[in-house]
Amino acid sequence: MRKAVDERLYLSKASGGGMLRREIWINKQGSVVRHNLAYINSLIFSRDNGRVLGYDSAHGAPHRHWRGKVTKLERVSFEEIEQRFQDEWAKVAKEMKRAKK
Repeated sequence: MRKAVDERLYLSKASGGGMLRREIWINKQGSVVRHNLAYINSLIFSRDNGRVLGYDSAHGAPHRHWRGKVTKLERVSFEEIEQRFQDEWAKVAKEMKRAKK
């Protein structure tokens, strides 16, 4: 297993601040075997190390984090998880923009 992706994107205050984190590990065949996708912003949510939204498989099974609540995911592909994260992050970003008005 090797870490194929290790990205951090720090967001401007105008975009709501915080950080988008993306870590992906793959096996020799190129399949995703572990992942961590997260939006971290301790100004919005201080518990869970500031993780507002996240999807990971750190404990063997994929699960979703939403403001401290953890939900196990049933048989979904990494591609589906990644799409869910993108869709949910877009909603969070939109809500932050609305709240600033």
